Amino acid sequence: MFLLNSIAYISNSHTKAVVISGSHGGRSSAEFVIALKRKPSCIFFNDSGGRKEDAGKVALSILEAHGVPCACYSHMSARIRDAQDGYEHGIVTEMNNLARLKGVGLAMTVKDAANLLNQL
Repeated sequence: MFLLNSIAYISNSHTKAVVISGSHGGRSSAEFVIALKRKPSCIFFNDSGGRKEDAGKVALSILEAHGVPCACYSHMSARIRDAQDGYEHGIVTEMNNLARLKGVGLAMTVKDAANLLNQL
């Protein structure tokens, strides 16, 4: 498992790992993951309150289309740009179907979800 305050720090060294990011789950964040040759097993983003047209959670569908499980946690439960806070206090608000199939559920803590995924 890796904690990244910014998704800009993601690299191929995070292959098949659970990544908790402090970044929002927007299009630009998804593009950092898509650019990797080898993908993480699941990634968590701060939902940043959703924003206009759910711009803070659009990574869910984008990454699903690229085969990457993804979930967002509430901006009310953890500070944005603070992956440690997201891991310790984050509450899942939404996930793509790939993450759901791995056992990630609505209102699950990020810590519980990450620990579950690490056991797979």
